[in-house]
Amino acid sequence: MEQITHSQARTQSLSWYERATQVIPGGVYGHTSPAASLPLTFPYYINKAEGAYLWDVDGNRYLDFLCAYGPIILGHQHPEVEQAANRMRESGGLFSHPHTIMVELAELLVQRIDFADWSVFAKNGSDVTTWAIQVARQHTGRRKVLVVKGAYHGVDAWTNPSPGGIIPEDRMHVHAFDWNDVDGLDHLLKKHAGDIAALILNPYHHPAFGTNVAPSNVFVETVNRRCREHGVVLVLDDIRAGFRIHSGGSHRIYGFKPDIACYCKAMGNGYPVSAAVGTEALKAAAGKVFLTGSYWNDGIALAAAKKCLEIIERDNVPATLTRTGERLIRGLETAAASHGIRIIGSEPFAAPMIAFDGDADLRQMQRFSELCAEEGVLFHPHHNWFVSLAHTDAVIDSAIEVASRAFAHMATEA
Repeated sequence: MEQITHSQARTQSLSWYERATQVIPGGVYGHTSPAASLPLTFPYYINKAEGAYLWDVDGNRYLDFLCAYGPIILGHQHPEVEQAANRMRESGGLFSHPHTIMVELAELLVQRIDFADWSVFAKNGSDVTTWAIQVARQHTGRRKVLVVKGAYHGVDAWTNPSPGGIIPEDRMHVHAFDWNDVDGLDHLLKKHAGDIAALILNPYHHPAFGTNVAPSNVFVETVNRRCREHGVVLVLDDIRAGFRIHSGGSHRIYGFKPDIACYCKAMGNGYPVSAAVGTEALKAAAGKVFLTGSYWNDGIALAAAKKCLEIIERDNVPATLTRTGERLIRGLETAAASHGIRIIGSEPFAAPMIAFDGDADLRQMQRFSELCAEEGVLFHPHHNWFVSLAHTDAVIDSAIEVASRAFAHMATEA
């Protein structure tokens, strides 16, 4: 892979950023902000993408392990997904009423996800997580919501991790406990007995600036049992990993028994679509909570999602991604060890993460990501990575080669 340097690589990117700051607050905002990654190294603007690669506005090619922060599961511009979207586009995309593709996609999800009796669609993860909480409140007549500390469930006020524009009343009925902390959960259930509408959690813990943590068996069993005992609606936020580690949803891997599950990201391979599915017991409440948006009947995204989910099942994509991610992580661990550096990989391998031993302030992780980006490989320093079907063995091996050179360089700096 041709090495790039800061001096030759960023002229157009920085120029566009300067223009953006004049008309867009922050220039680039949210999780794609330069401040959220490596502002002196990562590209600011992408010009095109194909397969496992991105090209920025300066023409530099990058091997992409961000995958648009999760939506790209089959590779950028997967031909079958694009064909399905284009067929729908020939008939139009957005109408005043839904296209029948919505019914077909809902049928597919209900058939695919073992506990699902119905499905609804939106555009973003936040749309459906917030709506699911409202459905739980409608169903139970209660106010309180239990969450895990450090978990992310979207940008709406009840869960947004940023303090900007948030007032105490936005979160007065949201109460947090630690991941895998059964005693903490029981304490809140006792303290707010009879007023807890929902417990929302991810299938595994993926906090910001931290590694992935699987649920303990005791935690899973306790969550399932306590929700039944206390009449609490269990909402599974499967936005990040849904359909990546199991074609029927991540609960099939970890053992949670949700009443509602929320999906987005990988279900459309880059097309904007999200979904919530739920049990028959919650169907009446779901029908009473208003859900709509100007673009939520977009047939193009729904068609793309249907084809993407068909491919995921047909080709057993989660198994391939797990194998691919494990090849990457084991290769990185071996390469690091050969230079006297210890890193620790964390599962699920389809959305992997590494941590440097003793790197509490993430400086080693930042340095590693910086060195790899300079050679055209994008490993995020603070967020878990993603692999796609386009990350072939040859692609993974080339990334490990770049990483090995980064480890060698870091060893000389120690």
